[in-house]
Amino acid sequence: MNAPIGSGPSVHTGRFAGRKAVVTGAAQGIGLAVAHRLVAESADVVLVDRAETVHEAAADLGAHAVLADLETYEGAESAVTESLARLGRIDVLVNNVGGTIWAKPYEHYTPDEIQAEIRRSLFPTLWTTRAVLPHLIEQRSGTVVNVSSIATRGINRIPYSAAKGGVNALTASLAMEAAPYGIRVVATAAGGTDAPPRRVARGPAPRTGQERHWYQQIVDQTVASTLMKRYGTPEEQAAAICFLASDEASYITGTVLPVGGGDPG
Repeated sequence: MNAPIGSGPSVHTGRFAGRKAVVTGAAQGIGLAVAHRLVAESADVVLVDRAETVHEAAADLGAHAVLADLETYEGAESAVTESLARLGRIDVLVNNVGGTIWAKPYEHYTPDEIQAEIRRSLFPTLWTTRAVLPHLIEQRSGTVVNVSSIATRGINRIPYSAAKGGVNALTASLAMEAAPYGIRVVATAAGGTDAPPRRVARGPAPRTGQERHWYQQIVDQTVASTLMKRYGTPEEQAAAICFLASDEASYITGTVLPVGGGDPG
C-alpha cells in the first residue's frame, strides 16, 4: 500500500532552482518526502531533525543535515543559525515537526501527556518560525509552509488537535504581520497518510486491547470522514507543500489547504 519515496505526483524540475530551503522533521515520513521533492526540483536543502538518521537521509539526497531538538527555542535558533551557515540564506521554511504521541479519549490523558503533545506538535513550529523570521524580514522575502492536520476535528487526540489548531492560528495571524515584508505564511492540513514504517517511533505503541481499540477508532474515523475513503501518501502531501512553497502560489498567504481526500478538518 505504501508508495516508494519519489513516486506519485510528477516533479517540476527546476522549479526551485537557486532557492534555499529548510525542512524540519525531515528524517522520515512527510518531511523526508518534501526534502526529496525539493531536491528533485533543484533546491539546495537542509534537513533538520533530532534523530541521528537525518545525516543518512541527507547524504542519500546530496543535501545538508542539521541535528536539533526543535521543542526548545535554543534548538530552533541553533538549527536556523546552522542552516544559514550552510545555505547563506533561507527562502523556504517547511515546519513539519509534529505527530500524535498517544491515542485515547481526552479524560485519559495525564497533565504531563497533554504538555508533551503540545511541545511536540505546536512549539517546534512556533520556535522555528520565530528563529527564522528576523532573517526573512531583513531579506524582505521568503515563504513559511506549516504542516497542520485535519485532526483539528477528530477523536482520541485532543491535545494534538489543539496543537494543530494553534498552527492554523499562527498561519493566519503571522501572514497578516509578515505580508508587508514580502513574506508568505501558508499551511497544509494533512489527512491520514500511509507513510512507511517509522525508523524512530513517535511514542509508545498501543499495549493493551483498549489502547489498540482507541487507535483503531482514529483510523476508522479518519477514513469515514475522507470522501476518497483512503489514506494519502507522503508524496501527495509533499506535492501540496511544495506547490505552496513555490512561486506558483505567489498570491496565496494566510491559507490552510486541506490535503485529506475531501475531509476539510
